[in-house]
Amino acid sequence: MNSPLKRVALACMLMFGLLMLNVNYLQGVRAEELRSDSRNVRNFYDRYEVQRGRITAGSKVLAESVETDDNTFKYSRRYPEGKVYAPVTGFFAPESERDIERAKNDLLDGSSADLLIRRSLDLFSGTQTKGANVDLTINPKAQEAAYKALSASGKKGALVAIDPKTGAILAMVSVPTYDPNPLSKADKAGVNAAYAKLAEDEDQPLLNRAIERTYPPGSTFKVVTMAAYLENDDTLGPQSPIDAPPRLDLPNTTADLPNHGNSACGNGRVTLSYALEKSCNTPFGKIGMDLGYDAMKEQAAKFGIGGEQLEIPMPVSASSIGEQEDQAALAQASIGQRNNQMTPLQMAMVAAGVANDGVVMKPYLVNKVADAEGGEVETADPEELSTAMSEETAAKLREMMVNVVNLGTASAAQIPGVTVAGKTGTAETSGNRAPHAWFVSFAPAGPDEEPKVAVALIVESGSAGDDASGGQTAAPIARSVMEAVLGR
Repeated sequence: MNSPLKRVALACMLMFGLLMLNVNYLQGVRAEELRSDSRNVRNFYDRYEVQRGRITAGSKVLAESVETDDNTFKYSRRYPEGKVYAPVTGFFAPESERDIERAKNDLLDGSSADLLIRRSLDLFSGTQTKGANVDLTINPKAQEAAYKALSASGKKGALVAIDPKTGAILAMVSVPTYDPNPLSKADKAGVNAAYAKLAEDEDQPLLNRAIERTYPPGSTFKVVTMAAYLENDDTLGPQSPIDAPPRLDLPNTTADLPNHGNSACGNGRVTLSYALEKSCNTPFGKIGMDLGYDAMKEQAAKFGIGGEQLEIPMPVSASSIGEQEDQAALAQASIGQRNNQMTPLQMAMVAAGVANDGVVMKPYLVNKVADAEGGEVETADPEELSTAMSEETAAKLREMMVNVVNLGTASAAQIPGVTVAGKTGTAETSGNRAPHAWFVSFAPAGPDEEPKVAVALIVESGSAGDDASGGQTAAPIARSVMEAVLGR
């Protein structure tokens, strides 16, 4: 190679080297500075050039992109009934998204590899590519009934309703909630101000309490404890007797375990059904200690507690009965206290497992996805998560939970002409605050009936008064949702 060519080659190599250095400098050193530069708006504009797909629940539109009169932005995102469905849809903001808008973002904006054929056809026809439409499993009547009942009088809490047979989520409400419309405008400054106001609100309206927060489940967890007891001895049944002292002596501590309000539980020896009907603490504390931590943890795991992280497709916070401690702690965990922590979704899965003959289905929120022309992209395929108990145990538990509604603490959940199964819970909180009010249920629950809906809900401490209880506060809310699903 002659000298001029060598010099040219050397110059080219030097220029390539400088170019690579500059690229690394811009991407590695100045990336954040350039990203936040107010003049860098190309990606911002691009987000509003695409007609994102709709999010629907049956025939009801929950989110859609509509054309604007603004020459700068072609589309804007709109949520017709924002607050009711916000915990499900989330929002689509100038620089972020949340919940279904995030979990299915590549399908909604049309960039998913699953839409490659659709994009290719659009390219040849000269049609602008549109995002896919995402249809959810939500039952609008159930969702709206839950929102109306749970948000009344300033309550805080969450509700989840599931189809026990498939795992389809029929309702998912969290209150207080928020309006996603102000967070989805093509206005960074306005959106940031609206988000900051919500983020600073001490009531945490952006938090999805149904799947992102765990609570002590209180006496609703006695369903799990009873399942463990029945599975351990198949000769036991609803009429089997059990000791139920006014107070249970806990080993290695001066504190005893009382029944609620220091009341007696029958005459000190009752049937298993009666213990569940009246939500006696002492027999369930003793059951937990007799079975041991490993057996209790194993039974909880069969309901999905402490197992693989769930995605519905949004990630779900992990539920747990807590780490192994002493026998006294185990007795408290067995009645839903101590370090026992559950999401409302998890407790809905417990109720659904009893309703579905012992089989727990994996919960899911997306029914189907279709491209802009209606072509199927994906459809739900119900999947078993685990077998929590035998059919025989599930039938015994169903009978007892029906007695809780007909004869026990959950009479407010009764629906004329429908057999309802349920379990109340009043969970103690720290600092002498008012308790949480819980309720889990399913219906119809007759011996030969196939349940259509399982519900779990929590009303947070103090938001329904200082004397709130699962039976009087939470059960009527669950009843309204079951009625909506059953067409009552």
